[in-house]
This record gives sequence, C-alpha cells and structure tokens, in this order.
Amino acid sequence: MTWTRRKPVALRALGGLAALLVLSGCGIRATTVPVDVGAAPSRVSCDTPAQPAGESGVQGFRATVELVCGSQLVGVERVVPAPEKRSGRDPVVLVAQALLEALEKQPSGEERDAGFTTGVPDGLSAAPARQGDPAGTLRLSRKPEDLPPVALSQVVCTLAASDAVLAGPGPVVLGGPDADPPRAWECTEAVRSRPESVPTLGELVRPSASPSGSAGG
Repeated sequence: MTWTRRKPVALRALGGLAALLVLSGCGIRATTVPVDVGAAPSRVSCDTPAQPAGESGVQGFRATVELVCGSQLVGVERVVPAPEKRSGRDPVVLVAQALLEALEKQPSGEERDAGFTTGVPDGLSAAPARQGDPAGTLRLSRKPEDLPPVALSQVVCTLAASDAVLAGPGPVVLGGPDADPPRAWECTEAVRSRPESVPTLGELVRPSASPSGSAGG
C-alpha cells in the first residue's frame, strides 16, 4: 500500500523535473559566437551592449575592439576618442595608439556582466617603423612575442580590422622597441576561436639598404 501511494508522487516529481529542464533550456540566452565546449561549458551571454554616440564634446571614431568572451575573441563596437594630433606623428600610428588605449581600458560594467574581459596590459604604445622596416610596420613598446598570447591576439585582430591602420587585406606587421626585425601576424578564425595560441607567419627580412641588392630579393 505504501508503494502504491508513493508511485504517483514519484511520477509527478519526474514529470516536474523534465518540465524544469525544458524551461531551463529555453531560458538560456543565445550567444553571438559559438562557445568551445572542449572544457567546462560557458554560461556567459557575450551579447554586445549598444554603444553610446560618444560623450558630449568628445570627438571620436567608431572602431571594432576585440575583447575576450567565452575563451574567444568577440568584436565590440566602440566610440574611440580621436587621437591627439602631435607634430611629426604618423596618423596611422596615432590611430593605432588610440586603439591600443581602447584595448587597455577595462570593459564597462554592462560588458563585464555579459562576460567580456581584456588581457592587454596598461602602458602599451605604438611607434613608427624603423629605417629598413617593411612598409606598414608598427613598432610596439614591448616585443609582441613577450605579450601574453591572448593580449597579442586582441592587438593583432583589432589592428587588422582597422582600415586606417591596415590598408587592404594582409597580415599585421609588428616589431618591438629593439632592433629585432618585425614579424607578420595574421588574424584568422583559428586565432579568434583560440586566442591563447596566436600563430606567427614568420620573421620578415629587412630590405637591404644597399642599392646593389637585386630587386624583389
């Protein structure tokens, strides 16, 4: 008799649990990027909040800044303050500097709630190419290889998405503050999905300063 009374209760409990699981599945917010399920599943939304037009009296330009969410890179559109014009500074370097400062800035409270973080360290700056560097080279205040891989991925993919920095398709050429030759870095879907393992396209050989060198060599 005891078992027969408990059987309907158990069946109702199982039915309620099944309904709860269905409702819970429907309540999960959709992500804007596929989440890698190799490790623990991510429950962050990665929803990019609407960005304001800009602070009153502050001029800026819209740019896509690559932040980290769900162990991947997700582009967030921001209004980046216009770089301060300085005498003798290349406009490309000024834009790159403004983008680096945007990457260093901690995400807003709304962005953090959605799961966004940044790994780019403070104080990273951009400088013009050295004599003999390939065209389009940017020199950073730290060697790219010495940056945390995720931070380097953020920098590479943010610069690669800027028409003001990279004129046309191709890799981002970055060097450090020393005399070491720069390297070419590429933003691919593999980099975006696993920013901790950003690849390099290899070291670039500086053009020979001697006019006797063969053309294209």
